[in-house]
Amino acid sequence: MASAAFHDYIQSLEQVFDDVVATGSDDELFASGYLRGHFDLVVAQLELNDNASADAVLPEVHASVEQAKHELAPVDMAHIQAMLTRLEAVAAQVA
Repeated sequence: MASAAFHDYIQSLEQVFDDVVATGSDDELFASGYLRGHFDLVVAQLELNDNASADAVLPEVHASVEQAKHELAPVDMAHIQAMLTRLEAVAAQVA
């Protein structure tokens, strides 16, 4: 079972996605939606595998995006990288 600290960490990162929905440009909305899918999948897999560690989330999200990057145009990948940078900034503050 995931700890309360893990859930707090996840909620902090989810707020980044929620903020983009409220104020983001079309490109930011695309990147946020795309990345949110990877993020949610990674979090679910970590919880199912009893590996719910805050330290594992962003590296796993990066790996997931890297595996799928062939699906994206370079400009879309740039927007997704910018969103990852935003997530990393929040993660650094929360950790």
